[in-house]
Amino acid sequence: MRQRLEKMLTEGHDNALLRFGLGQACLKDEDAEAAVLHLTQATAQNPHHSAAWKLLGVALRQLERLNAAEAAWTQGLAVAEQQGDHQSVKEMTVFLKRLRRLAAE
Repeated sequence: MRQRLEKMLTEGHDNALLRFGLGQACLKDEDAEAAVLHLTQATAQNPHHSAAWKLLGVALRQLERLNAAEAAWTQGLAVAEQQGDHQSVKEMTVFLKRLRRLAAE
């Protein structure tokens, strides 16, 4: 899957949905660094894509970039609330609570 998506990217089919898919595939392959690159592009190309913000936070958390993960989830939470994406709101709220609890310890 990832190779097929990367091929599409090299062929010039760059868009937020493709970058989101690549980020998701990279996370599945346990390549958080590459996931951050693709998901950062996805959120730049479509800042209203709440799932991309959510996964960006996940990838950043895996890399222990906690402040950046918090910023991604905070932005994603605002986007999800605007979009009425209730599931993403719930998930990112939980992620943020866990992250803030960890920081307080």
